[in-house]
Amino acid sequence: MLYAVFLHFMVAIAVSTKNSTDQSKPPGKGKPNFIIIMTDDQDLHLNSLDYQPAVQKHFTEQGSFYKKHYVTLAQCCPSRVSFLTGMAGHNTNVTDVFPPYGGYPKFISQGFNDNYLPVWLQQAGYNTYYTGKFLNAHDLGNWNKPLPKGWTGSDFLLDPYTYMYYNATLQRNQEPPKSYPGEYNTDLIKDRALGFLDEAAAADEPFFIGVMPIGPHTETTVPENPSEESLPVFLPPKPAKRHEHLYQGVKIPRTYNFNPDKPSGANYVRELPQQNETVLAYNDEFYRLRLASLAAVDDLINEVFEKLEEYDLLDNTYIIYTTDNGFHMGQHRMDPGKSCAYEEDVNVPMIIRGPGVPKRNVTSPTSHTDIVPTLFKLAGIPLLEQFDGSPMPITPEEHANAKTEHVNIELWGGNLGEGEYRIPVPTLRNTYKALRIVAEDYEYTYIVWCTNEHELYDMKVDPGQMDNLWDTENDDCDFPPERLQPRLDALLMVLKSCKGDVCVHPWKSIHPLGNVNTLKDAMSPEFDAFYASQPEVSFSECAMGYFPSAEGPQRAIPFIPREMT
Repeated sequence: MLYAVFLHFMVAIAVSTKNSTDQSKPPGKGKPNFIIIMTDDQDLHLNSLDYQPAVQKHFTEQGSFYKKHYVTLAQCCPSRVSFLTGMAGHNTNVTDVFPPYGGYPKFISQGFNDNYLPVWLQQAGYNTYYTGKFLNAHDLGNWNKPLPKGWTGSDFLLDPYTYMYYNATLQRNQEPPKSYPGEYNTDLIKDRALGFLDEAAAADEPFFIGVMPIGPHTETTVPENPSEESLPVFLPPKPAKRHEHLYQGVKIPRTYNFNPDKPSGANYVRELPQQNETVLAYNDEFYRLRLASLAAVDDLINEVFEKLEEYDLLDNTYIIYTTDNGFHMGQHRMDPGKSCAYEEDVNVPMIIRGPGVPKRNVTSPTSHTDIVPTLFKLAGIPLLEQFDGSPMPITPEEHANAKTEHVNIELWGGNLGEGEYRIPVPTLRNTYKALRIVAEDYEYTYIVWCTNEHELYDMKVDPGQMDNLWDTENDDCDFPPERLQPRLDALLMVLKSCKGDVCVHPWKSIHPLGNVNTLKDAMSPEFDAFYASQPEVSFSECAMGYFPSAEGPQRAIPFIPREMT
């Protein structure tokens, strides 16, 4: 028993010394530049990228497309905070779009204004710029209480007008907010991005520029004091007038999980009625308007690349295209929206191009918690112990050695359906913990709802997540569900409260001897009795925010061979 305690102690020491051998380059000169273009609510699985020739020309035909890239929280503000900090939602504790559990005020109260991406980059000698959407509840009343730190130049969209396509309010540097009635939101962000690129090029220092247009997010009216009785109103996005005519007759892809004849999933999803023809027609037009609103994002992309070529910056600049979360429209009978653990909501576009980045499709899993560690590695900045992610593979050698196969996914609170025909979802029933396993030979989705209902999908045979394998027996599977379930549950037990290197190497917490590093390793029959004895992931209640006391057991039991106890 004393040996087991000692082993735990040694593992804890090893985990706490993450990346201690990383060496930083001198600040400033010689470092690469970074531009990240992040759209809002853009899907991958509804084929929106097929309607963006600029994305195809400048990104997919020139760089690496991370096909298995995931957000760890499928909701705007929590996802963006996770990206800006490199931390999972249960560690940021920014878990909603509005206070008290989320939004800009929660970001400030958690201390992140002194401890996030632009502050770190400035310390490393970078100029930093940002334009567009920052965080929800960053508004006319708190824009300077305090000002967001770390930006050499900034021009933020402010609530309650962030999602107004023709009536935006922007706040530049330390100047008072200014409204722009009649001007198109995405074009305003484009002009500011180009201006910041001019400034960055003239400064002759390495730079980071965040460009955050709102397309294809819905046109949203935010009440002064959002509550359960006074929710935002979500209507289809408005394309720029020059794009209003685009894509007439285009419809949502009719995949096998679209508006199915039989209910699917669990929890409230299984209770949803099938959508009628009126709703389907409305949502098809909604979908068309989403695509048309992205045309202005394409214009932005084209002009950014023209400017990069003008300044001869392409050879030393990494450019990323992604979004803050995905989007569903009719899959599993769901109204337009996000916030679920299904593939449409969590698997999102992620494309990187830049010096040394090969043109290829990447199939190893990555997440938004990996973005900042990736920037740090490319810039030669030592990684931080607080990072819950790790650098994404960039070079061919890194791709060949990519070993990670898991992504932790979680959310708390509600799921606000969008559009005229949305069906209200019970506020608390969208809290869950989930896990994606992606390997060459196997893929799984595992979800535990706060109602203690479970979903398990074999993604190799059921990518639409319609055949729930939980509590089924199937000896024909490579990993029979009755043996697979306790392994996934133990892994999720570690990930749901992990910190730092434990999030990257969770199997070490279960098998501290280091002889199990993948799900395949863990499926050895010798561990059957051990996994059967593990505590189960569960909830004692559905909560609006992150309260560990409501989330059942917090620790997995480590495997110690009998002869070593």
